[in-house]
Amino acid sequence: MCKVSVGFIGGSGLYEMKGVQVVQEKWITTPFGYPSSKIVIVRMDDFEFAFLPRHGKGHRYNPSEVNYRANIYALKVLGVESLVGVSACGSLKEELMPGDFVICDQLVDYTKKRENTFFEGGMAAHVPMADPYCPRISEILYNSCLDAGLRVNRGGTYICIEGPQFSTRAESLIYRRLGIDVIGMTNAPEAKLAREAGICYSILACVTDYDVWYEGEGDVTHDMVIETFMKNIENVRKVMKRTIPNLFKSRRDCNCKDVIRNSLATRIEHISPDKRASLKVILEGIID
Repeated sequence: MCKVSVGFIGGSGLYEMKGVQVVQEKWITTPFGYPSSKIVIVRMDDFEFAFLPRHGKGHRYNPSEVNYRANIYALKVLGVESLVGVSACGSLKEELMPGDFVICDQLVDYTKKRENTFFEGGMAAHVPMADPYCPRISEILYNSCLDAGLRVNRGGTYICIEGPQFSTRAESLIYRRLGIDVIGMTNAPEAKLAREAGICYSILACVTDYDVWYEGEGDVTHDMVIETFMKNIENVRKVMKRTIPNLFKSRRDCNCKDVIRNSLATRIEHISPDKRASLKVILEGIID
């Protein structure tokens, strides 16, 4: 199986960009079912990396239906160590305008019904999430945006709501008063599962609208989000082009890969053989 160390999760339009060559596509089965789509191995310049359409090809799954566990597990099977989540989001701050990028450093999870851990059903782990995004990848993304001459904000809080409906005006105003910067529907539990899997993960948040708190704009619609995001695809490509070589070159001097080692609550001798087998990829080097 082809191994790649860098991966991206986002809309299918990202790997259909000019200058990106599809090398192969592959289904990867996991103990948690199938991922959203075939994982696409693509080449940009001299680098090959993995791409996974978060909502499936053709946007078939709403945010609550995405099999986040299978997505992250499949990327781990492929050898992905550095992962970027590209996400459309709404702005809750006037200074964060449609078309801007935000490299978030905090996450609030307001989802209600998503499977958000690999460790259950006979095994427990408590992974620290104080700083949910890898600082190494965040720094690379930020510098890539600056190098491309794009408007970018370093730091900010992303609130992930369940969806698939957009917020009410009252909800939007509450989130704004809490000091939250951007709002979306996909970053939880994606970030949490990447941490459990020992994958370095950060988010490239693409502002598409002002949500519904801002009276100077029309109410947010899906068409509005897609229109702004598609206009920004070329800017996303510029960021990717600068980010990818640096992800391959940078040292993993963060602690993302080792966090699970000190997070297992279940003693190893009490973990069933079936459970060990199902999590072998994630626990490699920790459990024989």
